[in-house]
Amino acid sequence: MKRFIFISLTLLLSMLCIPATAQVRNTRDYITIRMVPNHSDWNYRAGESAEISLSVERAGCVLPDRTVECEWGPELRNPDRKWTVQTGKRGQQILRLKGSKEPGFMTLKASVNYEGKRYTNYINLAFSPDQIAPTTALPEDFLPFWQTAIDEVRRVPLMTDLKPCSALNTDKYIAYEVRFQNHQKGCFLYGLMQIPRNPDGTPPVLTGERRYPVMIEWPGAGVKSHKGIESVATDEGFIILEMGVNGISVTQDESVYRDLKANALAQYWTIGLDNRDTYYYRKIYAGTVKTIDMLCALPFIDTNRIVISGGSQGGALCIVHAALDPRVKALSIAYPALSEIAGSYHGRVAGWPQILQDSNEPARAEKAAVSAYYDVVNFARFVSQPCKLFIGYNDRTCCPTSTLSVWSVLGEKATKSPVKELFVVQDCAHWQYPEHRQARHRWVLSTH
Repeated sequence: MKRFIFISLTLLLSMLCIPATAQVRNTRDYITIRMVPNHSDWNYRAGESAEISLSVERAGCVLPDRTVECEWGPELRNPDRKWTVQTGKRGQQILRLKGSKEPGFMTLKASVNYEGKRYTNYINLAFSPDQIAPTTALPEDFLPFWQTAIDEVRRVPLMTDLKPCSALNTDKYIAYEVRFQNHQKGCFLYGLMQIPRNPDGTPPVLTGERRYPVMIEWPGAGVKSHKGIESVATDEGFIILEMGVNGISVTQDESVYRDLKANALAQYWTIGLDNRDTYYYRKIYAGTVKTIDMLCALPFIDTNRIVISGGSQGGALCIVHAALDPRVKALSIAYPALSEIAGSYHGRVAGWPQILQDSNEPARAEKAAVSAYYDVVNFARFVSQPCKLFIGYNDRTCCPTSTLSVWSVLGEKATKSPVKELFVVQDCAHWQYPEHRQARHRWVLSTH
């Protein structure tokens, strides 16, 4: 079952009108370039022209007679057209733009100079988005390859350890750092486990008398600590397991992560991409299954109620995890990364991390072939669990062409068609409104 949920531009703008008493930081530029398309859902048919009302504003008021530099072209590619427009005495100009002939996205970028400073904004319009299809091909031995990887990590004993992290305790939960062996002896995965307190506020007793459902939160890309997350999951009695993926403790001093990010783990998503057996994500993808193995070995876990959530790299790992492990009951994700990894190799825009952009790279073809075993598009084909996917049209990190490629094949090779929802908030870039993040969590918790 497919459900497309669109929030109108009018509603989105009203959500931004927050009372001054509720503001905790400035989130707006001094000068705003406002671009309002004539279709409130930002969707057009392939080949259809679009109209955009363009104005320059300060303090909510339109500024007349502004010179605006415009660019129009395919998403994340060189523009087809560059020109300047004058907003005139009324401070508004209607732009009529030639749409894409092929399913995909087109971007209008606008810039204006004001009092010596340059301000820029952009808008990404969709053309037949429901017809976007992936370029990534499914390798014939895709599932056997990943079954071998899973079998390898499972031959390594778990050696699970839970370490109290009292400094991270709150009035809602008790925090533990959990670690367990993954792909080799002595090589661990770490996560922060938030276990709800008893109704009277006392710490939980982890003997198995009470079994907790679990929401695993897979992390976005980067090398970082985990401090705990605020979520309705805790209020609903769920353990939150906020996983790390880089094989290092998630509760160390921030200087440790800065050093690793700059040195040993700099751009870790490129490591080993010339060989499908050595690519960095192999142990991470297989480790998703090992994570539930760890949970199932704990006496206080309700193994029939494990759901997963995440955005960007975390969204990618959710799809990978669900495809590889039927013990996942539902997944709620935002803008999955690692989708259409080799898109640029096939002449189209690629999703994060855009690692095959250099056309002069001798090993580009080999890396493109390896990437097919790791592309989230191919995992999405095998997802059978209920799934909610959140995307923003203005995302320039995990671009909507790549995320809608995932959506287009979600569950196509599964033994059971998934119940799935696509939730589009057009003006979101690589972020979510807090209300939507909590809505995703409420949705995935309600499934089980």
